[in-house]
Amino acid sequence: MKAFHHAIVASSLSLAIAAPLLARDYVSGAITVAHPWARKTAQGQPTGGGFMVITNKGKADDRLIGGTTPIAAEVQIHTVSMDGGIMRMRRLVDGLPIAAGASVELRPGSYHLMFIGLKAPLQAGTTVPVTLQFQRAGQVRVEFAVQSMTANPGMPAMDRDHAPR
Repeated sequence: MKAFHHAIVASSLSLAIAAPLLARDYVSGAITVAHPWARKTAQGQPTGGGFMVITNKGKADDRLIGGTTPIAAEVQIHTVSMDGGIMRMRRLVDGLPIAAGASVELRPGSYHLMFIGLKAPLQAGTTVPVTLQFQRAGQVRVEFAVQSMTANPGMPAMDRDHAPR
């Protein structure tokens, strides 16, 4: 009976700890932003990444053109590509198209948000408020759930070139 009680307490604590990490979905018109999350950052790290799935259920294409957050000086949209065997990150200055009836996943090693000029490290278990700006849908306010640095292990080394192109 005592072991059963400990198992229930451990399960309850796990759920209580994990609950803030569970990202939710946000809907604004035809746009749905699902499971926004960010990785924990180290002390002094100037940038962080944001990831999510954006779905456009409308009949017209839309475009993610930027965002703002009180935790960083700037929010940029980036992509990652291979160049001569080296993985490079670059800013999408024209934004990220979200075709009508389609979804785009922003994930490590692909499209993602960059939080440039972090004012403090991103702490696992917290959330980060971000206002996303879409060309048609307008502003969508979301909360990114901050997860551990190993939330998506196995990423290859990258050349992080954040200079606008």
